[in-house]
Amino acid sequence: MISAQAWADARRLWDYHQMGHTVRPCSVAIGLGSHDRGVADTAVSLYERGMVPLLVFTGANSPTTRERMPRGEAVHYRERALELGVPSSAVLVEPQARNTGENIRFSRALLEESDVNVSSVLLISKPYEERRAYATARKLWPEVEFVSASTPMTFEEYHDSIGDPRLVIDMLVGALQRLLIYPDQGFMIRQAIPEDVMVAYERLCGDGFTSRLVPVDAAARS
Repeated sequence: MISAQAWADARRLWDYHQMGHTVRPCSVAIGLGSHDRGVADTAVSLYERGMVPLLVFTGANSPTTRERMPRGEAVHYRERALELGVPSSAVLVEPQARNTGENIRFSRALLEESDVNVSSVLLISKPYEERRAYATARKLWPEVEFVSASTPMTFEEYHDSIGDPRLVIDMLVGALQRLLIYPDQGFMIRQAIPEDVMVAYERLCGDGFTSRLVPVDAAARS
């Protein structure tokens, strides 16, 4: 059973992980690969609204996507975009990245090789990864303005869509831990974390929502 306090703490982390940016027209959208197919649908929606002229999907595979997306996350995202009517000329694929840092570095290199002038990026991620993706991108590509975006949904809608509420809370806790430790490792910019968010995080850790934590002394990757 998940207690009412744990639900409230998880919702607090969920709210913090989302940047609350207002979507606006940008040079390009970069969709970060993951198990969440909603990233591709959201990218297509933004393209159809005229927010970007070009989509980049980035991502190889992970243990959680290998069976569902055997050709790689970015390739499956591209196939979804084409299925929804986006012309192939408006979609680039970066199929090698295996973490958030590589998503940004490899997408930047692809855009440079393709002679795409980039001054702003709509950065599309899973809802609870908005802040981590933004912090990583600002560290690795500081001269570009990033606008965070994800599929609009509530915390309740998201954990219902995953079907495993405990796993969702574990992921929220893991994403917060990375915001704490990765700046010192040079993987992302440091961001202020409100005291109530820290209290919620520590209480969830104490309650055992720790399966997505990385060892602090490990050579973690962003």
